[in-house]
Amino acid sequence: MTKASVNKNKTEKVLKLILGLTAGIILAGQDAVAIQAPVALGSAGTFAVLAATTVTTIPTTTINGDLGVSPGNTVTGAPIVNGTTYTNTPGVAATAQGDLTIAYNDAAGRTLDAITVAGNLGGQTLPPGLYKSAASLEISSGDLTLDALGDANAVWIFQMGTTLVTTVGRQVILSGGAQAANVFWQVGSSATIGGGSVFKGNILAYTSIAMNTGATLQGRALARNGEVSLDSGTITIPTVTSSAVLQSSAVLAGPYTDASGQSLNVATKTITAPASGSMQFYRIRSGTALSIKNINTSGGNVAITYN
Repeated sequence: MTKASVNKNKTEKVLKLILGLTAGIILAGQDAVAIQAPVALGSAGTFAVLAATTVTTIPTTTINGDLGVSPGNTVTGAPIVNGTTYTNTPGVAATAQGDLTIAYNDAAGRTLDAITVAGNLGGQTLPPGLYKSAASLEISSGDLTLDALGDANAVWIFQMGTTLVTTVGRQVILSGGAQAANVFWQVGSSATIGGGSVFKGNILAYTSIAMNTGATLQGRALARNGEVSLDSGTITIPTVTSSAVLQSSAVLAGPYTDASGQSLNVATKTITAPASGSMQFYRIRSGTALSIKNINTSGGNVAITYN
């Protein structure tokens, strides 16, 4: 085979790949969002701690985010607040409480594909979804792992009719790209996080929240009608990272699987994956709609930029 024919075959393969990419993006460029959408917290989202009656702390308690109390106005114990403290003046905490009520009712009202659970979640690994208990839930005799299965937009919502309790030293472990910002605990009465526990997610409690000695929370402690009590622990509002995952298929109709060897540059919004030797159709899996800006092939790789 001549050099010219080799180059021609190589060019045809690249063109087929690009055509496959284009067709896949036009017809399947936006994947469906996760089964559960995140719970919108509104103005309550800036608060690491929000209580109705009082916030009590034991030194040294650190709050990375805003602190608010409404309709009460008492904060005791001089916590370190890396944010702003609002005690219903000039009404910011009251507005946040209103948004918390909306968020709580949203989380409590979800029904789509609910999975019934009960008692102890410790020792389990749970994929994204809606988990419902008519009574209490606890994390004891083992840690709880939440596995996003590679989807950084994955959402967990836990509904419980009464209490949430963790025993001393228990952990909520995030894996597979899971993000604390996308975990929601709707508690029908009160939550107690055991001493030394490492907890993840947003706690939306109907009554009160107690974090015992040295407990840490990557999330939010939001109490609608009672107090939040903290004992020399740390609460940090979680950040959320937007994710985009390239999927491929040999045929337009699918099934599509995550393309192997891919990398994502969030800053430049570029996905890079090895070029296939045969025609492939591609789409981007994301929790939000994306638009493809450009497709380039270079050095055996395909680079797709999006916005």
